[in-house]
Amino acid sequence: MTAGELARSRALWNRVGLDLGSDEVLAQVLDRGELAAWRELYAVAREDPELRRRIVRVVREVPLPLPHLWLAAMASLGEPVDLDLPLPVYGEDGGV
Repeated sequence: MTAGELARSRALWNRVGLDLGSDEVLAQVLDRGELAAWRELYAVAREDPELRRRIVRVVREVPLPLPHLWLAAMASLGEPVDLDLPLPVYGEDGGV
């Protein structure tokens, strides 16, 4: 998968290119992407159920700054989401 703003996102500063098949790249975009890249990721996820499932899984496993935003976005696309499950805490351990 490739996309305009998403492929040029500053979140990919240490990557050769966009590979949304990689959970690590996906986590970087969710963590460090800018609004234009996030909008494009949402548009791609609208058409890709597997990507939606992976976004929910990454949000559940990786400390991110806006996890509920992504869970709500995926829920709006029809992905089943349990908003009551605990999420990793962003910034905990001082590493993020």
